[in-house]
Amino acid sequence: MSSVETLAQQVATGARTGDPCIVVVFGAAGDLTKRKLFPAIYNLLRGDLLSANFAILGVDREEATVESFRNKIAAEIKQFATVEIEPDKWDWIAQRIHYLPGDFTAPESYKALADRLPKIDEKHGTQGNFMFYLATPPRFFSPIARQLGTAGLTREDGNAWRRIVIEKPFGRDLASAAALNQELQSVMSETQIFRIDHYLGKETVQNIIVFRFANGIFEPVWNNTWIDNVQITVAESVGVEGRGGYYDRAGALRDMVQNHMFQLLALTAMEPPARFAADAIRDRKKEVHLSIRPFTRQDVLDNVVRGQYAAGTVAGRSVAAYRAEPSVAADSVTETFVALKMFIDNQRWSGVPFYLRTGKALPARVSEIAIQFKQSPYSVLPEEYRANARPSSLVLRIQPDEGIFLHFAAKEPGVLPKLDMVGMDFCYSRYFGKEASSGYETLLYDCMIGDPMLFTRADNLEKCWSIVEPVIGTWEELKGERLYPYPAGTWGPDKADELIRRDGRQWRRLTA
Repeated sequence: MSSVETLAQQVATGARTGDPCIVVVFGAAGDLTKRKLFPAIYNLLRGDLLSANFAILGVDREEATVESFRNKIAAEIKQFATVEIEPDKWDWIAQRIHYLPGDFTAPESYKALADRLPKIDEKHGTQGNFMFYLATPPRFFSPIARQLGTAGLTREDGNAWRRIVIEKPFGRDLASAAALNQELQSVMSETQIFRIDHYLGKETVQNIIVFRFANGIFEPVWNNTWIDNVQITVAESVGVEGRGGYYDRAGALRDMVQNHMFQLLALTAMEPPARFAADAIRDRKKEVHLSIRPFTRQDVLDNVVRGQYAAGTVAGRSVAAYRAEPSVAADSVTETFVALKMFIDNQRWSGVPFYLRTGKALPARVSEIAIQFKQSPYSVLPEEYRANARPSSLVLRIQPDEGIFLHFAAKEPGVLPKLDMVGMDFCYSRYFGKEASSGYETLLYDCMIGDPMLFTRADNLEKCWSIVEPVIGTWEELKGERLYPYPAGTWGPDKADELIRRDGRQWRRLTA
């Protein structure tokens, strides 16, 4: 059987492994590596999705030997793995882990890297394929990319590929995002750049496209004729958890809205793509962002609410005020909560408000997309019989308990035709008998096979930043004015309720 036939068979059965490669992790001693990357790599091995020709090279400033680094990761994987570790499988990975100490900004570190990679490549047969994963603070993104280019490590020769993976934040405003894109594209083509948004690896998020376009019962009503409003919520019950230094420079708008939430918005609102291919889908997402009604200064004042958590209690646990968190300025005006009303000015969504909210120190950790349908225009039932009835809704739950929930009216048992609201609930873990993945497995695998569908393209990234630029500018002008406090453990400031209540609507009641 030829290699082409073998690949075709693997794709047909869903059994294709990732390409042979070395994953070079900058920031290998950091939090992201131990919490997400190594557990995801282990899960890929368990799923038979790693190539037999695979290796990992950790790069960090800590002085360590290969053996001490392997021992460190072996201890950490037991704490952060999503499944029980099988010794033989972990031993397979451990034998493929290497380490190189070095300064991310020093040219000599990249000379050492350029010397080390061919040796690891020869040992493990990785065919010259290198993935550079930047699990570092964002200030190192540009220096690392620049040094990799100078060292010739981003140049693709023959069939070997070179890819760079970066985590958010992709800049802190439009100018810095554009500068970062320019820096990356000066040493690599756009096809080599993978900007990770871990939300896009979650099962429910991936399922939005399948749910909408593979089921003929939903797409006909996915428009302003039938839908009253859309609510997208990303709520976190934790505070900043020791990340005050980063968060005080970012805030909820930069940290969540212009990336995660705008991607969820685009998947929910986009038109059907011409084909199931990366650029076709990313083009459709960009069309949505281009159709978002721009914010004027008055729009920001009227349709955007920012808040900051004060001391309170979450799930019986006392939470200090945001300004009392370590590394947070005592007079900080950084928002930990944002609520927005937005409109998409196209034929499908004209007149339908999209309400977005996200925040920290809220009562529950829950993320969802709620499609609120319009009330039936006419009912033959008398008013007294439908007192408990409300408009139907469809909820795509992203976390926790990923799944889909349909809420609609039904007749109560009994003689009289009284109505009440009932639900049909699909949960991944219950239906398929296993927990959904963390999302990093999917994204790492897609990087290995070169599929950019779930990753953000440069032009789309810059467009998302341009949407929030007026909000950022208005807040900078206002300073601390119109920054509303809310007690930790509540659903944000009262102004967020007013934002939606003045339209005759209300936020969905959420529980963990």
